[in-house]
Amino acid sequence: MLIRRAAAIPRPDLKYDETIHAIPRDASGKSSSAKERKAGRVPSIVFQAEDGQHGGNKRIISVQSNQVKKLVNHLGHSFFLSRLFDLEIRPEFGSSEVVEKIRVLLRKLHLHHSTDAVLNVTFIRAPSSAWLKVDVPLVFRGDDVSPGLKKGSSLNIIKRTVKFLYPADIIPPFIDVDLSELDVGQKIVAGNLNVHSALKLLRSKDEAVVKIMGAQVSDQRKSK
Repeated sequence: MLIRRAAAIPRPDLKYDETIHAIPRDASGKSSSAKERKAGRVPSIVFQAEDGQHGGNKRIISVQSNQVKKLVNHLGHSFFLSRLFDLEIRPEFGSSEVVEKIRVLLRKLHLHHSTDAVLNVTFIRAPSSAWLKVDVPLVFRGDDVSPGLKKGSSLNIIKRTVKFLYPADIIPPFIDVDLSELDVGQKIVAGNLNVHSALKLLRSKDEAVVKIMGAQVSDQRKSK
């Protein structure tokens, strides 16, 4: 993705936090899921492990459609999927009784292809002992002072997220990428990202995530 003077790059809101409310669901399947959606609820599932098979402790639940939609709209799809949430399961929505409180990571979000209605949500449990694969969003900063961008060059954003294996307690909501010293032709690779030392990069450390491209031909002619 090429961006001129990266002014339109989104900035996430770190202060936004919310507990996701849920209720138990007795049955699964297409018919049951359709009834849940008609009632304004989203059929969901909580898995114990990444592959959904080991450790048991699987729960089928429903969450509130309007709450999930609000979170997706506010945070954006990538930031929503990289965020840890507390999930409170209650006998019914509005009840003060908490059946179970779980820390979870969003694993999958299924939206309707034309309306963006939330169809399904998959969570995985995120206890302190867990190591989780996370596509962490990148947030690009310093574009206003980048030497290359000041010369009229373009910012080529190659990756919007980078996959890491993280201990659950230190999963970041995003990774800062500092563009303030990048000049024309320079790039930042995955191995140069400023992240916690405990993480494990799950792609080549030499893979570029962003690069300052050369000035456009029209700009070069003007400078002569």
